[in-house]
Amino acid sequence: MAAEDTNAAPAKRGRFAGRAPLLGGVALALVVIVVIVVWHYSGRQSTDDAQVDGHITQIAARVGGTVQALHVTENQYVEKGAVLAELDPRDYQVALDRAKADLADAQGNAAAAASGIPISEVSATSGVSTATGGVEEAQAGISIADRQVEAARAQFKAAQARLREKESTATKTAKDVERMKGLVAKDEIAQQQFDAAVGAADAARAAADAARSDVATAETEIAVAEQRGRQARGTAAQAQAQLQISRSGPQQVHVIKAQSAVAQARVLQAAAALTQAELNLARTSILAPSSGVVSKKSFEVGQVVQAGQPLLALVSQGDVWITANFKETQLKDVRPGQKATVAVDALGREFEGHVDSIAAATGAKFSLLPPENASGNYVKVVQRVPVKIVLEPGQDPEHRLRPGMSVTPTIFTKAK
Repeated sequence: MAAEDTNAAPAKRGRFAGRAPLLGGVALALVVIVVIVVWHYSGRQSTDDAQVDGHITQIAARVGGTVQALHVTENQYVEKGAVLAELDPRDYQVALDRAKADLADAQGNAAAAASGIPISEVSATSGVSTATGGVEEAQAGISIADRQVEAARAQFKAAQARLREKESTATKTAKDVERMKGLVAKDEIAQQQFDAAVGAADAARAAADAARSDVATAETEIAVAEQRGRQARGTAAQAQAQLQISRSGPQQVHVIKAQSAVAQARVLQAAAALTQAELNLARTSILAPSSGVVSKKSFEVGQVVQAGQPLLALVSQGDVWITANFKETQLKDVRPGQKATVAVDALGREFEGHVDSIAAATGAKFSLLPPENASGNYVKVVQRVPVKIVLEPGQDPEHRLRPGMSVTPTIFTKAK
């Protein structure tokens, strides 16, 4: 038995000794594989928190109204400028016609106001000249009337002096006649002398009466001259007032020019209202601002829509990119321009691209409720930073990539 055990031990050692080189080779191979894998993945960063992004244009009505026609369906591709829907335009056509009438009325008023400016300028100039001449003429009339009054008063004084003289003579001759009556009766004087005295008395009385008439005439002439003076002064006052009014002509011209400017401003207002009415009428046709696929359509024919109400969305297919939310710990070596690959879950293939840019803030900063770490219960959380990856041209000729698709991008931080 002992001899058999002794022989068996060397045989067993021989079997293990033959396997040792094989195990060593396997271990070495594993080490090499691990080193290669570590080296391979050390030059790249990947994340599954990423999706396809694109331009999505929300289409809203610019004016309110009833939907009269609908020209698109859900998921239909439309070109830029295509008519998506039409609103009832009749109310806006009426507003446009009214705006045209208002503009024509404003233009007519402006033309009338402008035509009155030269007329008022000429009238103001001629009015001053005419009023100045009237004042001068009235002042000359006052001077003439004053001279006439002075002449009439002089004549009145002269007539009064003559009247006193004639009355004195008449009184004296009358007394002589009375005295001679007794003498004639006594034949102390001749009858002829008495008759001469009576004739002289009659002549004196007649001269006195004539003098009285001259005094009355002079008084009448004074009254007439004074009346003319009053009329001349009234005329002068009117002429002076007219001159003051005519001197306000430049201010009136300024007022008319201001009225013309107001009329011109109303023309501009009416023109702006007409332009707005034309825009509102044109906006009853809802056009596609860009090419894309109709999505999220939320209106039908006959529905009343309001200005600013969202109607549908246009999803652009020609310009998509990848928004990848990398952890901040992954961005140490990430730079714009680095090569990247994008694996798309829905298509089962990879796309080539490159890093376009890195966001200026973390995604949490743009959230509805940004985190507030001012409290004492702070827990450090690794933040994610959006990285924009742009695909190389010609990667998606059939436009199969859709915004919102989940993708897995890989950024090569070292050259492959």
